[in-house]
Amino acid sequence: MSASFVVTVIGGYFILLILISLLTSRKTDSNTFFTGDRQSPWYLVAFGMIGASLSGVTFISVPGWVVDTQFGYMQVVLGYLLGYFVIGTVLMPLYYRLKLVSIYGYLEDRFGFWSYKTGAFYFLISRVIQASFRLFLVAGVLQLAVFDAWAMPFSVTVITTITLIWLYTFRGGIKTIVWTDTLQTLFMLVAIGIVIYLVSEDLNLSFGGLIDTIKKSEYAQVFFWEWQSGSNFFKQFFSGAFIAIVMTGLDQDMMQKNLTCKNVGDAQKNMFWFSIVLVFVNLLFLAMGALLYIYAGKNGISLPDKTDDLFPLLALNHFPTIAGIVFLLGITAAAYSSADSALTALTTSFCVDFLNFQREDTIAMQSKQRNTRLLVHLGFSVILFAVIMIFKVINDEAVISSLFKAAGYTYGPLLGLYAFGLFTRWQIRDKWVIPVCLLAPALSYLLNSNSEAWLGGYRFGFEILIVNGLLTFIGLVFIIKRKAVPTPQDDQAVH
Repeated sequence: MSASFVVTVIGGYFILLILISLLTSRKTDSNTFFTGDRQSPWYLVAFGMIGASLSGVTFISVPGWVVDTQFGYMQVVLGYLLGYFVIGTVLMPLYYRLKLVSIYGYLEDRFGFWSYKTGAFYFLISRVIQASFRLFLVAGVLQLAVFDAWAMPFSVTVITTITLIWLYTFRGGIKTIVWTDTLQTLFMLVAIGIVIYLVSEDLNLSFGGLIDTIKKSEYAQVFFWEWQSGSNFFKQFFSGAFIAIVMTGLDQDMMQKNLTCKNVGDAQKNMFWFSIVLVFVNLLFLAMGALLYIYAGKNGISLPDKTDDLFPLLALNHFPTIAGIVFLLGITAAAYSSADSALTALTTSFCVDFLNFQREDTIAMQSKQRNTRLLVHLGFSVILFAVIMIFKVINDEAVISSLFKAAGYTYGPLLGLYAFGLFTRWQIRDKWVIPVCLLAPALSYLLNSNSEAWLGGYRFGFEILIVNGLLTFIGLVFIIKRKAVPTPQDDQAVH
């Protein structure tokens, strides 16, 4: 495929996104930007969340990961189901009861000012890191497919990518995101289906033969039981549960979509159906990964040094042109479905949690908040660019692994704070929350770095997130006030 053709395809795709943005951003204000006026159909939110949850990381890294972990990632995915159950039955009713715009407002009600700001700060750090990782992937693909041929530097690719996101999100916010994510999820799933079909045709496999080939391959093992291994089932399953809780239930980005539903019942239906479908979609990604390696072996194709490069290599250089087109649309849709909502959520959190945005009462206030919101939106776009460039310099491993490692340290304090708030009635000395939430990730990192020497060869996997949250919880115990007082959820229950 020529670079010009690729640009034409992707350009057409973004014209479509901008048209959706124009249609959904009419008569919008900050409330619409942040909450979508709480009018989103639950099934639309559920479908769009699939794309936002998977992202370009899943689209590229999970298929490549099969060579190292086989189908072991499904252990994590099964754990997601438990995590989503907790979100739907515990967290969502709480958020809707408190009528939150930013979910970190709960921490202020429960503990106080500094807990609130600490939680919001950790979200900003976490989401900036994740969004940057994900955009790094799609920018790398565009660099390979387009900009290398034009001798354009990687920085130009990144600027172009972020600018396009900014153009279709800066007006409509979350209302636009709900609709564009639906389109992006559709493109992503169609891309998976077409690639699997084309590979199966090349391998001359029927549907039954396809399943049988994957089952008999060296990549098919799902469950791992060796205790010291980071791939142990119990470690992976419970890590998956907690990853789902923190990266969805305690994440403004993901919950902001859920809070656009009309009521908590609709939000719970969204979460239930989304979680079920997500399991099967992840299974499709792993199946596609196994088929890609089988295809490469059959055709004598040399494997790339980095597993993240396998899918782009085959799609752009070895598959028919149609596969290359759907791959580019799929990876673009997958990456942008998470990055666009991340940018909107970062703007929402900063405006509500740090600039104290309230519902506009006057036309002058509406105009002032709108201008400020645009500047914040632009500011986070610049920050994403800077972090992506840093990541390009330091990246030396599969992106999905890096993503979850980062989340283990940045989401741990949020896990500890929310667990303490929900499962105890103690109040804490609010000003001491900051040192506790700084110390817990530091100790987690120290323990993870030395676990094999200190713990008889034990290696942490994703469960370092649980350790981080536990250390935060223990730290909060040391700063409790002597007398328990009713919590906000207790008060709500009484009334």
